[in-house]
Amino acid sequence: MNDNHPAGHGPTRALTVADVLALPVLAAGQPQVVTGMAHLERPVGWVHITELTDPASFLKGGELVLTTGMPLPDDVPGVRRYVDELADVGAAALVIELVRRYHRPPDALVDACRLRGLPLVTLAKDVNFLEVTQVVHALLLGNQADAMRRTQRIHEAFTALTLRGAGPEDVVRAAAEMSGRTVVLENLVHQALICEPSGGTLEEALTGWEQRSRATGADDHTATCGPAGWLTAPVEYQGERWGRVVMLPARADGPAFGPEEITVLERTAMALTVARLIHSTPWERTAHRNALRDLVDQRHRSAEDAHARCAALGLPTDRSRFVATLVDLRAGRGGTDTETRLLQELRTAGVSALVGELAPGRLGILLALRPSQPWRPIVERLCSTALGLAPQAVVSVGSEITELSDTARSFREAARVAEATPPGQPLPPDRSFHELSDIGLARLLYALREDTRIQEYAEQQLGRLIDHDTQHGTDLLTTLRHYLDAAGNKTTAARRGGLSRETMYQRLRTIERLLDRDLESGEQRTELHAALMALDVLRAH
Repeated sequence: MNDNHPAGHGPTRALTVADVLALPVLAAGQPQVVTGMAHLERPVGWVHITELTDPASFLKGGELVLTTGMPLPDDVPGVRRYVDELADVGAAALVIELVRRYHRPPDALVDACRLRGLPLVTLAKDVNFLEVTQVVHALLLGNQADAMRRTQRIHEAFTALTLRGAGPEDVVRAAAEMSGRTVVLENLVHQALICEPSGGTLEEALTGWEQRSRATGADDHTATCGPAGWLTAPVEYQGERWGRVVMLPARADGPAFGPEEITVLERTAMALTVARLIHSTPWERTAHRNALRDLVDQRHRSAEDAHARCAALGLPTDRSRFVATLVDLRAGRGGTDTETRLLQELRTAGVSALVGELAPGRLGILLALRPSQPWRPIVERLCSTALGLAPQAVVSVGSEITELSDTARSFREAARVAEATPPGQPLPPDRSFHELSDIGLARLLYALREDTRIQEYAEQQLGRLIDHDTQHGTDLLTTLRHYLDAAGNKTTAARRGGLSRETMYQRLRTIERLLDRDLESGEQRTELHAALMALDVLRAH
């Protein structure tokens, strides 16, 4: 049987007319396709040998009909009726042997088959029809057995996913891998929440998603829908529908979905229902989180993929202004409630955004702004909500960007602002959030406090003075601080330290000797001032 298997085809798809004609047992008859060349990919479900004038009465559709031509009617109307009955019942093709009655196909037969689009194949040499049926039926039965085994593996795979509590992303990914097709989970308003492309890109799968999805229509069961031929299945539980899962055709002119793809999609819908019941996080929130993390970590294959994915989630990517905002809760708790409230606040204000947890205790918000829409009042509104729920929270903002591909930079700037904001840092007088312009030297040093180079610098600059104070009970470090804070004005420094001018001069000479520094040098005073600020940061935190 293996020798007669169509070259290049495994048992993973239906046997076609072209496959059968390529079998050695039939190729020996020198088959010639007379009509229906465009229909040779029709699946063959069985082979039927007939010498009857009305063979269609014994057919169910999908049969390859073999005949010697002996029963073919002599009159043209009879030939047309013969072909019409075969075409009406859905025969896959008609194969006629040109050995006994005919040596060329009758014109009436050719014309009738061409008119009905029925493939007509002639055999120039004698072929053992019984052997043809044995070989083809063995292949068909083998395909059926393989299909049953693959179906069993599909059920086992999804059962394993369900038993281990797989999330919706794992379920959709498994469906795409098993089917070799792009699979998408969407919600009730036609937003694509999860997409696993197969053999293509996110851009190809998701561009214009909402419009395409709405054009597909809806169905209450697994079905092929719409002009694009999507295979869809509802995701629901006890009458409550949450969305649907979609399997896209391999290509516009690709083969239709078979029983295996239908099985995969039905099991996907079931597994997604279970995942929804056991995982409390709403799909939309997870989708926002994943989309934000992919933007921040720059995990998209292209800018076009990023645009298509965010647009399919409802973010208007055609707008030219975006702002990244971080809400650092500091306590590491309350992220879920705050995330929900912030999203509700934005929806109430009619502001488009992605909101999601980027890390424990840190929420990310990407605002999509209309051309004339100011972002500061929106962020202030978010601050009011966030600080009302978590008073210790720090809200930081990156710079405004005009390209979605710059999202990572804007979030990186917001993160640097957050890292440079110590606990209890006073808010600016005119707003409730922090931005890049707020970072001075002290806050920069705070952000770098764990860098050993900063620690080494502070010790190298001030270590000898600190050691002297420790050993002799002096407080020269405080004297130096007053002097540097007074920008080198000895009189002001003496007054702040409660010292006489002579005592101040004496202490400053001692400091210069211990540190080997010239305190009259503006550059050296700056170096010492930076070291003193670094020491304060290190001691405080």
